[in-house]
Amino acid sequence: MRFLILSYQIIVWLPLFLLATITTALIVSIGCLLGGERIFSFYPGMWWSKFTCFISLCPIKVKGRNNLKKNQSYIFIANHQGIFDIFLIYGFLHIPIKWIMKQSLRKIPFVGKACEDAGFIFVDNSSPQAAARTIQKAEEKLKNGVSVALFPEGSRTSTGKLAKFKKGAFQMAVNLKLPIVPVTINGSFDVMKRGSVLLTPHKMELIIHNPIETKDIVSENLREAAENIKKLSDVSKEKIEHGLWERYNSS
Repeated sequence: MRFLILSYQIIVWLPLFLLATITTALIVSIGCLLGGERIFSFYPGMWWSKFTCFISLCPIKVKGRNNLKKNQSYIFIANHQGIFDIFLIYGFLHIPIKWIMKQSLRKIPFVGKACEDAGFIFVDNSSPQAAARTIQKAEEKLKNGVSVALFPEGSRTSTGKLAKFKKGAFQMAVNLKLPIVPVTINGSFDVMKRGSVLLTPHKMELIIHNPIETKDIVSENLREAAENIKKLSDVSKEKIEHGLWERYNSS
């Protein structure tokens, strides 16, 4: 079975994926440069993601999409199990988003340029000042009525279980009074684990939880502000963890 999967991955999956990726990147770059960023930064990527999951032979189940309102900006936060998290969120959330991405992804041929043209935000952690500018760029995008998606753990898990959350997403939500939407991802850890290049077809699930409102959060001092951010982080993490399949749950 492992030999058959590897043969399929090399002979069928890889050529189709590369062709779809390059084609999508070119469509995104050209469309955005011609002034269609709102359309071309989302829809080509959505269909690319759906196509990738289809040729990967991965059944997809989505729950909670009815929790979202049209024309509402959100800050989506999700657990980071593997590479296929991106395809799940981009392809099956059905909400236009801007990604907050690692700076290293900018170097990927075609893809990095397309992401830049689409207005995605690259994280710069070279200094506290640079990190603050990254958050500012993201906030500017949100003011234009779009949503952003990011992984508060920062990097993919090596166990499938949740790691510690960073506070940037929650601070952004409080600053802009925007709802946070926790998203639970199941199964992508088994499709392609961190450090592996072998594709393993496996069912995946995307659970969209109820938004957490931040518009009424008021902090009188720095201590109270820090406590509010921690509460938001804890509640979000609890929601995400509650939706995890038992083998990914740390409790």
